[in-house]
Amino acid sequence: MKISRRPALSEDERLAALGRLLTDTDTPMRLRVAGVIVLLYAQPLTRIVQLTVDDVLHDGGTTLLRLGEPASPIPEPVAALLLAYIADRDNMNAATNQASRWLFPGRRAGRPARPDHMSSRLREIGIPVAAARGAAIRQQLLELPAPVVADAFGYHDKTISRLLRESGGTWSRHAAGDHSRSPSGRAPKGTRDS
Repeated sequence: MKISRRPALSEDERLAALGRLLTDTDTPMRLRVAGVIVLLYAQPLTRIVQLTVDDVLHDGGTTLLRLGEPASPIPEPVAALLLAYIADRDNMNAATNQASRWLFPGRRAGRPARPDHMSSRLREIGIPVAAARGAAIRQQLLELPAPVVADAFGYHDKTISRLLRESGGTWSRHAAGDHSRSPSGRAPKGTRDS
């Protein structure tokens, strides 16, 4: 996936936008949900509009979003917002759209929402998509190992490597391999069978 070279939002700006989307009931729910996915998971709108309700996995108290492998956990209150949106998605009233599986159904039967239209609507409510994605991916790279971010969010290794270099990190700082064994091959204390 390509990340814009435009300046990213600051972390304070990203969190303020996220907070606004979670609480502003005057903003259409579909825009709130799409914006939250951009701000948390750094996904491009071309990918977001291709999500289906089947990509949202809900098992009791746990809600996951399938963006890559493994599926990404959705924290509260985002999970509640997403589940409420799924229960009452718009553009479902047309006779040909009533069984739509798209998370963001489009106006045309059987089609998802258009990413360009979603982008302009998000811009109208103050969410600059490219800058928000840049801020979100950089924050994820501060919190998680690069290979985990690449796999979980569906980013190419080269893109993640470039973003790490730009932020002063390196892919190699995360050791590969099985960390459940010590270098000598013995299991660490507490993991041996008794």
